[in-house]
Amino acid sequence: METQKTYKSFRYKTDIVWKSPHRGVLTSVGKPEIGAGSPPEFRGHPENWSPEDLLVGALNTCLMLTFFALAQSKGVEPVGYQPSAEGVLENTDGKYRVTEVTVSPSVVLKSEADLNVARELMQTKVESNCFITNSISGKVKLTPQFRVETGTTL
Repeated sequence: METQKTYKSFRYKTDIVWKSPHRGVLTSVGKPEIGAGSPPEFRGHPENWSPEDLLVGALNTCLMLTFFALAQSKGVEPVGYQPSAEGVLENTDGKYRVTEVTVSPSVVLKSEADLNVARELMQTKVESNCFITNSISGKVKLTPQFRVETGTTL
């Protein structure tokens, strides 16, 4: 008889302190406050961290952390990782939604062997193991660039 694996559930709590229309302060116990609100496109202020910014940032961060966890499990320790991400918010069928997020990490590795492992992980495992990717309906495009520490882009 096969043993079924059980998984834990986790909860994350945040609060918003309302400051004015289209603006609040996002809080969570033990963490710095974040000024959050509508982006300028929706009557907000440019300095606000908008839900759109936070979603794209969450995906960017999750893909990075997923890559590092998978790389570590294979004995690969990148010496550099610089990702950028851009999301597209569109009105489809009368509703706004993030339809696509492109994440472009620049990854620096110690050796060709590490590069090959990292490239394989990025192509086959990172996206499917990222819980944010698995939580959104928009398309995720992962477009990494790799190089060995010597400076050659591959």
